[in-house]
Amino acid sequence: MNAAAKPTPEKPLTGWRVLVPRGGPWGDSVAATLRRQGATPVVAPLINFAPTNDLDTLEKALTDLAEGVFDWLTVTSATTVDVLYAYRAMIPAKTKVAAVGETTAAALQAMGFRVDLVPDTDNSAAGMAEQMIALEPEPRDVLTLRSEIAKPLLTRRLEAAGHRVRSVIAYRTVGVPVTDRIAADVESGRINAILVTSGSVAEQVNLQFPDLPASTVIAAIGPRTAKDARRAGLSVDVVAETQTVDALITAVAQFSLPHAADEFAPPTGMLPRIER
Repeated sequence: MNAAAKPTPEKPLTGWRVLVPRGGPWGDSVAATLRRQGATPVVAPLINFAPTNDLDTLEKALTDLAEGVFDWLTVTSATTVDVLYAYRAMIPAKTKVAAVGETTAAALQAMGFRVDLVPDTDNSAAGMAEQMIALEPEPRDVLTLRSEIAKPLLTRRLEAAGHRVRSVIAYRTVGVPVTDRIAADVESGRINAILVTSGSVAEQVNLQFPDLPASTVIAAIGPRTAKDARRAGLSVDVVAETQTVDALITAVAQFSLPHAADEFAPPTGMLPRIER
């Protein structure tokens, strides 16, 4: 690494190229954070949402939401936030909003939505259910929006506690093929790290990059995502201590830059391995 590219305590990721697997406001925010750390972000959305097959049910639920029918709205992914934004959803002041973790909460706030609850420790559907049940001993009306592939664990636990829950499929998750250039950069090792922020992202990483170099750092945003990533066939190098973007980037920064080839130079020689 040349003198101009040496990392500093202020910019520990100088020289790194990091794949950000989501676009939109969330991706832009992550990219900005990476730049402040000295890295070059490569925004390459690996997943997107497709409309639910039952649009009438979703639209009726969002109309009822705007009219104040629900005491709570639960949001368990950043993609659900995209759906709310796409439909210009209105959330009344009386309706409390629960986000499953800091990443989802940040996505809500980036889109201008309010967040009233984030689980203190367990950033999962089970953790959210436990905290909501503790806060609401009396039956409440709850709207849970989820992916087509998500298990209705939150709905079942809230219903078991006596709450009235309307569970609505908000979207279907679909993969987004990356460009040939990005695929080549990943295969050659020019992408030094890939941020894995959900099980769906992990599946696309494994599918689209079947020949990941051993030097590429796979960073999962939390234990649940790490478990999903391993189930998808990825070897996870580091797991963020908390389910936040800052913690995820800090986790990546503990590694030394595997190599310092120029971004546009052709790959040469063998890439050094990271001990796993």
